[in-house]
Amino acid sequence: MTPSRIAARVRRIKPSPSTSAADRANELRRQGRSIVNLVVGEPDFDTPLHIRQAAAAAMDRGATRYTLMAGTVELRQAIVDKLRRENDLAYEMNEIIVTSGAKSAIYSAFSITLEPGDEVIVPAPYWVSYPDMVLASDGVPVTVACPESQGFKLSPAQLEAAITPRTRWLLINSPSNPTGAAYTHAEYRALADVLARHPHVLVMTDDIYEHIRFDGQPTAHLLQAAPELRDRTLVVNGVSKTYAMTGWRIGYVAGPRDLVAALDKLLSQSTGNCCSISQAAAAAALSGDQGFVAESVAVYKQRRDRTLALINAIPGLSCRSPDGAFYLYVNCAGTIGRTTPEGRTIAEDGDLVMYLLESEGVAVVAGTAYGLSPYFRLSIATSIDILEEGCARMARAISALR
Repeated sequence: MTPSRIAARVRRIKPSPSTSAADRANELRRQGRSIVNLVVGEPDFDTPLHIRQAAAAAMDRGATRYTLMAGTVELRQAIVDKLRRENDLAYEMNEIIVTSGAKSAIYSAFSITLEPGDEVIVPAPYWVSYPDMVLASDGVPVTVACPESQGFKLSPAQLEAAITPRTRWLLINSPSNPTGAAYTHAEYRALADVLARHPHVLVMTDDIYEHIRFDGQPTAHLLQAAPELRDRTLVVNGVSKTYAMTGWRIGYVAGPRDLVAALDKLLSQSTGNCCSISQAAAAAALSGDQGFVAESVAVYKQRRDRTLALINAIPGLSCRSPDGAFYLYVNCAGTIGRTTPEGRTIAEDGDLVMYLLESEGVAVVAGTAYGLSPYFRLSIATSIDILEEGCARMARAISALR
């Protein structure tokens, strides 16, 4: 047998399921099918004008060259100010590094810390890329199923049971993709009490959806509840979701100096610095008028409430109301075991997702991609009209099941 030219760490991972689902929907659309695409987790708003103007001004003044590897002074200062102002977290500029998106930050953090066989605790449901980023870094993802009955959140008992001598990281995403679940101050404190008994465990907080909250309250942060964990916590965030800047590709990390220095070293030999124009735009986003944030969240809340009502009116489906983010994680247990008009059995959530796509042209992502079934995820980052049409099509498809 001819040996593979592809490294084992790459062969271990799979393509992003959400990307694959979006590609399939786009393929059907190119074939002339009417497709309601509820897959992509991307704001449907334009980047606010003042942010775009800051980018244009940066180009006009010639800010088109390499920046410091860790990011421009302007942007890192804006991040320091944001963390102090919004999260009551104090960091120095040399504890901040800017990355090409939050995904790059997470992957790079695993790359600088994981030795072969090191374990990363990943509560499920999880963002689809987490386990594969661990695998690509020679680590072992330890997924812990967090059922709907406990709000899709990790319990202290589950955390205690999952920790071993090989545990390197606990990864927490709040509000969560795909469930929208958000941890409270008290829940973080309870997890921190467990972590206190295991000082070898590092913690990574993926805060990318922190501003998309539907109760009008700020999102609690682990380090607010447990400041003693600061020296072993990496705070990961970015501008993509909050400011509709997905294409600008700016994330950032705040954390202990040794980890940030190691990230700087790795990225200096791999990606190099982030786009200078995007950094200028991100600085304006963090430091400028925040009116867009509240306005967009109000729209997401309207979409959430309307779509929840429509989903929960479909026999066989149910959905817990998310605390934040812009997704619904729909329980489809009531459809499992039923058959399609063509006689195919819906044996698991992936079958239902394919049936919805092929029969009615509704594209969603199966819960198997997020580590907890039987569910599917749909994005509400699209118009009410599209969401209503998607729900009407789902209702038709599911009413036809026998």
